Amino acid sequence: MLLPVVNSIVQYETRSGRRISRGVAIAVLLSSVFLALAVFFILALPPVVRDLHQFAADLPDRIPSIVDRIKHVPYADKLGVDAFAEKTESALSATVEYLFASFPIWLGNIFELLTALVLCVYFMLEGNAAYMWLMSLLPINQRLRLAVTLEKADLRMSRWLFGQGLLMLILGVSSTVVFGLLHVRYFVFLGVLMGLMNIVPVAGGVITIALVAAIAAIDSWAKMAGVLIFYVLYINVENAYLTPRIMRKSVDLTGLTVLIALIAGTELAGITGALVAVPTAALVAVLMDEYLVQKDQV
Repeated sequence: MLLPVVNSIVQYETRSGRRISRGVAIAVLLSSVFLALAVFFILALPPVVRDLHQFAADLPDRIPSIVDRIKHVPYADKLGVDAFAEKTESALSATVEYLFASFPIWLGNIFELLTALVLCVYFMLEGNAAYMWLMSLLPINQRLRLAVTLEKADLRMSRWLFGQGLLMLILGVSSTVVFGLLHVRYFVFLGVLMGLMNIVPVAGGVITIALVAAIAAIDSWAKMAGVLIFYVLYINVENAYLTPRIMRKSVDLTGLTVLIALIAGTELAGITGALVAVPTAALVAVLMDEYLVQKDQV
């Protein structure tokens, strides 16, 4: 998935006319990713973690006052407010227990990401040698057809990666700017999250904007209305202008195909499967089009 980016860096020529080696290109790419993550963790996460910690510490003391307010609502006695308070306290303790119990699972997910990163580096360094070895196993008369088909798939995956990355960047930057102007809490974190979740068609944006609207509503209904108005305007601009122009010559994968690929990849191989799901779907689509689809003979 990252190989097209590495190839683009390798093709860059310095002033002396020399090209960057593949190892240096990989190092530049990984350094850029780690730098971006470091900036994100330093700027965006501390306010969120601090407020969550404060909220968790204050919530047990706030529950009685919240319950008292609810009791003043008409017919509140029929809603089982006291039982709700007891269930809330037990849910809090269960949540704390779950966080401690799930800590090894989170460590496992981090290990999965590191494993996927190591595999990506090896594939980028030695992928061409592995490709040539696999091609040597095929009969000579079939190699050319498969090579051309795989080149089409590589071009398709590269175009999707560029187009989807550009759409995610546009949404992330515009969301961060608008949320900042509206003084929404954690606007940097939420803007980045909006951009990242844009990889999931429809559902990703809806879930994220619902979260942003809920956080904005904590301060005022006007902020929530501003967030929703921004998202409605952006979706119309993206569907009518950005997507047709950016994805016009891209992979031609429908939103449903991308969503199914992400679900299947996550179920089969967790985070690593999700990372390679869409490029794999593009590869499968090209192979099916070449070898399975019955084209009309002219």
